Amino acid sequence: MKINNFTDYALRTLMFLATDNQETKLYTSKEIADYYGISYNHIGKIVHKLSTSGYIESIKGKNGGIRLKKHPSKINLKTLFLSLESDLNIVECFNPKNSQCRISKGCGLKPILKESLLAFTNTLNQYTLQDTLY
Repeated sequence: MKINNFTDYALRTLMFLATDNQETKLYTSKEIADYYGISYNHIGKIVHKLSTSGYIESIKGKNGGIRLKKHPSKINLKTLFLSLESDLNIVECFNPKNSQCRISKGCGLKPILKESLLAFTNTLNQYTLQDTLY
């Protein structure tokens, strides 16, 4: 399984914001993009998604910026992951509408992969953003 870049960068953005526990400190998308060497436009889309999802607060204006809206210990990684990943169909047979698999009726791999995906998300459920910080 591969996490998409959007989710990876969103996690990095939240980790960046969480490393400074000063609740009044504001950061810009440009600061985050520069720190990680990620496209500013891509970070802008991520910030928008995290803002509309309630993870960050965005303050407009000359002295504006972004900061976490929730304490890092209140951000569950499974909930975050599921809100960011748009496609958990790690093999085509997970989506019967688009599956072209010729062996799906007699395949024992699908239930194994489903179990592994469930184990992955259940592991994430045990952690918060706080756990990702040193």
